[in-house]
Amino acid sequence: MSTLTVPQEVPPVSEDVEQLRKAFSGWGTNEGLIISILGHRNAAQRKLIRQAYAEAYGEDLLKALDKELSNDFERVLLLWTLDPAERDAALANEATKRWTSSNQVLMEIACTRSSNELLLARQAYHARFKKSLEEDVAHHTSGDFRKLLFPLVSSYRYNGDEVNMTLAKSEAKMLHEKISNKAYSDEELIRILATRSKAQINASLNQYKNEFGNDINKDLKADPNDEFLALLRATVKCLTRPEKYFEKVLRLAINKRGTDEGALTRVVATRAEIDMKLIKDEYQRRNSIPLDRAIVKDTHGEYEKLLLELVGHEDA
Repeated sequence: MSTLTVPQEVPPVSEDVEQLRKAFSGWGTNEGLIISILGHRNAAQRKLIRQAYAEAYGEDLLKALDKELSNDFERVLLLWTLDPAERDAALANEATKRWTSSNQVLMEIACTRSSNELLLARQAYHARFKKSLEEDVAHHTSGDFRKLLFPLVSSYRYNGDEVNMTLAKSEAKMLHEKISNKAYSDEELIRILATRSKAQINASLNQYKNEFGNDINKDLKADPNDEFLALLRATVKCLTRPEKYFEKVLRLAINKRGTDEGALTRVVATRAEIDMKLIKDEYQRRNSIPLDRAIVKDTHGEYEKLLLELVGHEDA
């Protein structure tokens, strides 16, 4: 499901490090060389490169990239080069400092990562920011948003496939009851979304549709302008069909007048090694245009080149 292509025979780490140093030397930066290396190494390989670079030159590779590059290309390359847990910590910290769609970013990290990935992100947050993600989320949010986001980022769900059908039936009924009464921030509704395993939530929501005739997200569309309901629908999508959620983020990022590079960069950098293949398939199905072609139409330069490498563009 990953779209990252790694060469069958990867050069020694020392060679990658030497080549990267060469890319930073002389007149101008050799961005193509940087892309050819970092754009074709997996997370474990990038981590080794970063360690070896620091040992060889006494400087963090991220600092070297920061000095040499700029704009959207720098942003995507820095996010990509970070260890996944550090990247999530950095994205979450940014989200607690701004208001635009920041609640969605926090929910996205909490709901599309495995329990261990979320735990590692919380530990990375401690190490880098000397405080907890939970306290920053609690401080940054209020009202219904805090009621939902705080338990989501604090969660450590069971990751297995086992499902309790009796529980699924009773919780489907409970969810329907709360939604029928417009009790969208009811603690029982939030408890189910924030603590149950993804397999269990899927079973409950299938039961919901079978018994009550509607997809739960249809029933959560009572007020299309309600921001909390929009976040609740996105939460359900992230927990059950993340590729549909990310397709929509990309569609909104690319199709607006003026690209939302922040969202485009975040999705490509965080999903290329996970499920970008599924997201691309969903994007093609929904928009009748391949994702890489949409990227070519909306971006340019080295930024475009790296995005295309990461999403698996055949002719890049």
